[in-house]
Amino acid sequence: MRDAKPNNENRPTTAASAERPAGARRPNAPRIPGASVHASLASEIGLRIVRGDYPPGTILPNEAKWSETFDVSRSAVREAIKMLMAKSLLASRPKIGSWVEPKERWNLLDRDVLAWYATSPDREVFLRTVQEFRHIIEPEATAFAAMRRTDEQMAEISQACREMGEATNLQERTRADTRFHLAILRASGNDLLVPLGVLIESAFDHLFAYTTRELDDLQHAQKLHEAIEKNIRLQRPDAARNAVRKLLANTDDVIRSR
Repeated sequence: MRDAKPNNENRPTTAASAERPAGARRPNAPRIPGASVHASLASEIGLRIVRGDYPPGTILPNEAKWSETFDVSRSAVREAIKMLMAKSLLASRPKIGSWVEPKERWNLLDRDVLAWYATSPDREVFLRTVQEFRHIIEPEATAFAAMRRTDEQMAEISQACREMGEATNLQERTRADTRFHLAILRASGNDLLVPLGVLIESAFDHLFAYTTRELDDLQHAQKLHEAIEKNIRLQRPDAARNAVRKLLANTDDVIRSR
């Protein structure tokens, strides 16, 4: 059961084994502009958990220690812990405290968790996981888009593709690339893919920024995207599906070569 008392014989009882001391705050510990104190604190703790500072099973510092470390109120700490519990990163029991849940329980489709995961030491593993997801979803979603897209949806796909080619820097191109793929998911006409696409937007951003750094890569990738756009526009589902598979194979090659 999820709320069972953790077996402390087989797991560390403190975070002392982490590379960074549990109570030590990085001098440049991030603060999210405009975010509440508890959301900012949840982001910092969540990032430390996902990158492995606190392995699954670790009992986290108590409320008083977090309050001292980050110079925040205990109520802010409590709210931050609640946020992380809602994302299934943590569980908690009275007299025991909060501990890190097994990775398989984490809500990896949560925007925040995805963002933390994408910057963890296992980044390349994460990117390969994103690619596997794309192989499962995108070819068929694109074929459906070729059959079902409206004129307005096609205009959105075409505009994103055009903006990719016109981008003057990596950030602009990455944003346009993400909009292109999310627009295709929306055009597929499957309601379940729409919220899923929004949730993985952060993952796409990290993936595309990682795989589109060289000029030759950009030019070749642009042609592959244009082939997808053309086949959706001409309503050729089989050709659109194959065009996506070529793009995914190219991205696989780029990840392996990094």
